[in-house]
Amino acid sequence: MASAPVMGRLVARSLENHLPLNVHFDVTYRCNERCVHCYLEHDDRGELTTVEIRRVLAELAEAGTLFLTFSGGEIFLRSDFFELLACARKLRFDITLKTNALLVNAERAAELRRLGVRRMQISLYSADAAVHDAITRVPGSFVRTLQALEFCKAQGLQVKISCPLMKQNIGDYRGVQGLAAALDVPYLMDPTITPMLDGARGPLTMRLDVGELLPVLRDPALNPPRVAAPEGSAAPAPAHAYENIPCSAGHNSVYISPYGDVYPCVQMPLPTGNLRQKSFAEIWNGSAQMQRLRAVRESDLAICSICSIRRFCQRCPGLAYMEEGDLAGPSGRACELAEAAAALAGVSNPVSALRARGRLPHAQKSNLSQLVQIAARSTS
Repeated sequence: MASAPVMGRLVARSLENHLPLNVHFDVTYRCNERCVHCYLEHDDRGELTTVEIRRVLAELAEAGTLFLTFSGGEIFLRSDFFELLACARKLRFDITLKTNALLVNAERAAELRRLGVRRMQISLYSADAAVHDAITRVPGSFVRTLQALEFCKAQGLQVKISCPLMKQNIGDYRGVQGLAAALDVPYLMDPTITPMLDGARGPLTMRLDVGELLPVLRDPALNPPRVAAPEGSAAPAPAHAYENIPCSAGHNSVYISPYGDVYPCVQMPLPTGNLRQKSFAEIWNGSAQMQRLRAVRESDLAICSICSIRRFCQRCPGLAYMEEGDLAGPSGRACELAEAAAALAGVSNPVSALRARGRLPHAQKSNLSQLVQIAARSTS
């Protein structure tokens, strides 16, 4: 694994030269679970063939990709997946797999190790089997996923538990922490629930209100405490390569769908081209949409750039684009979470610029004072 300074130089170089260092490749949208919060439509509408994917992988290697994530859907539903994986390893990609692991047995775990896979991110929604199975809508999925996790660990694979947080499992997030500790594996908990790729907003009914997220936001294991800067002082500039761009999407990272559609990110439905019609290099270097995205700088975020609590914000450009249709626009969800983070850090009047302009959705307008009171009690 590269050292931090080496990785920093690599990232900086990839940004300077617009190299697609990181690629997220969904090889299928088909899945053997039917998770209640999923943003995908699971029918096969003409996936890239084995030959087509092998060609795309070669084009990615030529373009400078190093880190490749295979995801879905469920990757192991592709009968050619191990062939694709072997091809990717011959091209010397550093590979991460995202999976529910229901189809991973001891033999497949051993084959993953033989092929040189280092990292696996496995979805687990609760330490309570009933809660997990209710979310996946597959009875027995909790037990099967845990068995697969153990198979992978036995092979020395780096395994991480991924746990999206929603209304159905927020009561057991500490249980997942405890389970991860017992298994001696890291975990990732993320409250991001998005609309479906086709724009349908059904999954958002499972999104947690900020008040419901407060236990998570003030959990030091998930969110190290931040202290508000003295009144009138400037926040220190972030010392990392991304300080002048909203995020890495389209700069040194990109998303490819099972049908060959290229997007800046899986959470940014801005089509830039299709790999059945053009090569990856043509899309990456020549797409007008990609160039438009790359031109956006932090200073172009008209509302966000003047927000007094900007340093507490984790705005996602993709979600902002879905909410506002504007690559430089604000994200109401990010604004609300920033207000909560600022309140927990002791900011006396954590009002986002979007709220100050009266543009937060109506349902979000009435809870700020209550949020501040709850945060104050939690930090006293």
